[in-house]
Parts: sequence; C-alpha cells; structure tokens
Amino acid sequence: MSEGIWLWLTLLVIGSTTILTRGSFILLGEKGRLPPALQRALRYAPAAALSALVMPDLLIDGGEVSPFNPKLAAGLVVIAVALRWRNPWLPFLLGMGLLLLMRKGLGW
Repeated sequence: MSEGIWLWLTLLVIGSTTILTRGSFILLGEKGRLPPALQRALRYAPAAALSALVMPDLLIDGGEVSPFNPKLAAGLVVIAVALRWRNPWLPFLLGMGLLLLMRKGLGW
C-alpha cells in the first residue's frame, strides 16, 4: 500500500517541477528575462547535446573504448566533408560509404 502512495507522490512532484519550470517563462513573460551571458551560453546547448549523444557511439566499438575504429574514422570524414562543402548529402554519403567499406570490405 505504501509503495503506491510513494509512486503517486513521486509522479506528482516530478510533474509539478516540470510544469513550474516550463510555465514560469509563460507566466512571467518579459519580466522573467535571462541574463545576456546565459542567453549567449544557451545558444550552444543543442550542439553540446548532440555531441554528447554522438561522441560515445563514435568512440565505443564492441563495448570498449577504441580510438581506431571504423565509426570514428567515418565520423572524422563526415566532419571534414561538412566543414569543407556545405552539401547536406555529401557527408552522409561519404561517411556511410567509408563505414561500409571498412566494415564489409576490410572486415573491421
């Protein structure tokens, strides 16, 4: 019985926290502005979140950290091609081509 109460209490606290933090910007409106330094820092949040999701997958191969693996090589090619040419398809095609070549062709 007490486990059910704690579960509902936990869900209530989590839901309230979510509603209060997101709703505060709507309720406060212009009065609740973030400092300019924080606004500038938040511009980099999407790139930081994306790199936090992608980098572990590039560095870990077969459950181990490996600096020499096909995924990391393909990722480096993607970065180099994306910085050099602004074509959205070219990094994808060359990165996947290199990854498939190293995995299937060379047996890595």
